[in-house]
Amino acid sequence: MKKLFFPAFGLLALAIVFTGCNTNSPKDAAQKWLTSFYHLDYETAKKYSTEETKNLLTTIEQLRTLNSDSEKQQMKQLKVEIKDVKEKGDTAMVSYTLSDSPKEQKVKLIKIQGKWLVAKSKQDDMGDDSDNDQQPPASPDSTTAPMAVDSTAAPK
Repeated sequence: MKKLFFPAFGLLALAIVFTGCNTNSPKDAAQKWLTSFYHLDYETAKKYSTEETKNLLTTIEQLRTLNSDSEKQQMKQLKVEIKDVKEKGDTAMVSYTLSDSPKEQKVKLIKIQGKWLVAKSKQDDMGDDSDNDQQPPASPDSTTAPMAVDSTAAPK
């Protein structure tokens, strides 16, 4: 009996240690998602994505096949640096920069069933993760005259 107890206890202890080392913070999830995304590893990025983001990544992955091999190699050289994390309840906004540009960008995360996931949609600009996705789309130029409608015309 003792021969079975100690190996089983050892395996249980290892499982607890490895589970305890798994940090689930917005910063960690964003770092893993951003690095995977910019290194064109979409399968890994999907592990840290909402369902809508997974669908978007599938589309982007199909479009990336058009990039040249040298462009893909350049992408894989990019490094992501997390600058700031602002967490509010079950949402977080992570600011970051890329090694090829000092411009600060942002990515939004939401907590779903205790796990932080990147939340991107088709309305977001995948190349610029600024706060612009928080604002409504710009309205048409107000100097443009509205299209005239002929109210006397009969439907055909």
